[in-house]
Amino acid sequence: MGILIRAEDVPPGRRHAAWRSIVCDALGPLDCHIDPDAPLRGEIGAGTLGSVGVGRVRTTTPHSVHRTPGQIRQGSRELYRVVLSLSGEPVLEQDGRSTRLAPGRLALYDFARPYQLAYTSAVDLAVFSLPRDALALPPDALARLTAVPIATDDGAGALAAPLLRRVTLDLETYRPDSAARLSGVVMDLLTTVIAERAEQAAAVPDESRARTLLMRVDAFVEEHLGDPGLDPAAVAAAHHVSLRQLHRLFEPRGTTVAAWIRHRRLERCRRDLADPALSGVPVSGVAARWGLPGAAHFSRLFRQAYGMPPAEYRRARLGPPH
Repeated sequence: MGILIRAEDVPPGRRHAAWRSIVCDALGPLDCHIDPDAPLRGEIGAGTLGSVGVGRVRTTTPHSVHRTPGQIRQGSRELYRVVLSLSGEPVLEQDGRSTRLAPGRLALYDFARPYQLAYTSAVDLAVFSLPRDALALPPDALARLTAVPIATDDGAGALAAPLLRRVTLDLETYRPDSAARLSGVVMDLLTTVIAERAEQAAAVPDESRARTLLMRVDAFVEEHLGDPGLDPAAVAAAHHVSLRQLHRLFEPRGTTVAAWIRHRRLERCRRDLADPALSGVPVSGVAARWGLPGAAHFSRLFRQAYGMPPAEYRRARLGPPH
């Protein structure tokens, strides 16, 4: 993510004008209201992830950003924007609604209609700009959802918030092919999150719904790897799908659900066996920690996957015990 402005890099007498220029021109057209006597601190960054624009604003200076009818008449980019509060509580207003976003919450707004985004105290937020036609949902449903807080503690929102945060922090490290794939993941997740909030889940394209479900399954598997009872039937039941539907989700990976669970368990075991901090934990204890009780069975699985028994792998990584 490129830094568009860092307040401390600009002489104090020019900071307000430089900040307004970036906000109003580079990110707009917008209006920016700042107390001229307030010390200006913060930075603004921007970049792209495929077709998704990603911006980040960090500031401790109270001010507000406005999109006016006059600016919209001058020409409007066909965008929806989603704002994620990383810290602080920005206030979004649009279509007669107002919401104060708690950290970790999302909200949608339409760049083609007037809005206000205000920072009454220190904030760190990410803004994702989405092509208008990329959200394959009814326009009237989207219009009812602007400036409405979207929870991120369950459903697709619980997947979206940490992913969007990670994308914001790591944007400049992605290679072009990775960025293109991640762009699709972000669009699928945001479409599903917004559709769930708008009670329009049926409007999500089948492909997006399947990809989002697979992400949910992956997250569920990672969370429950230590449970010996984790198996395809348990995964299917937790996601209210049939075993047949679940197996179909995994076909593009060229593996089965059971094989994927086993692979993830073995990878966690391999990581722990190479961790010096866990050198005192018996091999059987490492295996049981990740849902693979039975030393002989675990040893056989590990040898098949990595070409050597787990104890030998640990010695190769950590050296002989002292």
